[in-house]
Amino acid sequence: MVKVNDLRECTLAVCEIAKRAGEYIRQERTKFKLESVERKHAHDYVSYVDKGSEQLIVSALRELLPQAGFITEEGLAGHDAEQMLWVVDPLDGTTNFIHQYAPYAVSIALLQGKEILIGVVYEITADECYYAWQGGGAYMDGTQLHVSGQQIQDALLCLQLPYNSDAYKPTIKRLIDHLYGNVGSIRMCGSAAMALCYVAAGRLDGYAEQHIGQWDFMAGALIVKEAGGTVTNYDGSPDFTQGNCVVATNGVIQQDLLSAINS
Repeated sequence: MVKVNDLRECTLAVCEIAKRAGEYIRQERTKFKLESVERKHAHDYVSYVDKGSEQLIVSALRELLPQAGFITEEGLAGHDAEQMLWVVDPLDGTTNFIHQYAPYAVSIALLQGKEILIGVVYEITADECYYAWQGGGAYMDGTQLHVSGQQIQDALLCLQLPYNSDAYKPTIKRLIDHLYGNVGSIRMCGSAAMALCYVAAGRLDGYAEQHIGQWDFMAGALIVKEAGGTVTNYDGSPDFTQGNCVVATNGVIQQDLLSAINS
């Protein structure tokens, strides 16, 4: 069993678990049928693939760190009074997966209180593994990641559309009205975990989304921070781990994006 105080070793072990889950998802995609899709809420979908991936991940993480509890999207494992919690999204970007539209990913984080100790995101279609441990930097397949230095007028932003459309519609309309034509460009990629990793890698300069779960953003948020970026909630507080919203940028444009959100 990996020692809990060796975060690097533990992180690399989690990378292997994420890749195994990703390989399962990749194989299932070749024979996936739309009839397998279930509707959790309006526009929010799940399938046996999400659940199968979660079972695989939970089983492996229990062996790696038996004393940790779980927060998982599909609710196949839970927690009691454990000091550490695995936060697992077994398939982030399920709608993308259903439509064979990249990206979609496995996301795993280790949380202790409000501190994120480990973050791993494996993007399945590109076979890219992003990972970080607290104080150790951020990496993609062994290459260290650094956020961009782009200013807001040239920034490429990701403004996602969460499932809770009625609640978020006024915000996204205001954001697009404020930013469209005043920044480099705007994209929507359909995976919170991957939007965060793209910020860490300098592919995106900023990302914002609300009405999402902890499993969506926890791993990616640490990867952004360890790559030199800034992560807050929509109020600008760095205490974001217990909430449902994230603003992540290269740091240079953080205040610009927060000002647009709260204008």
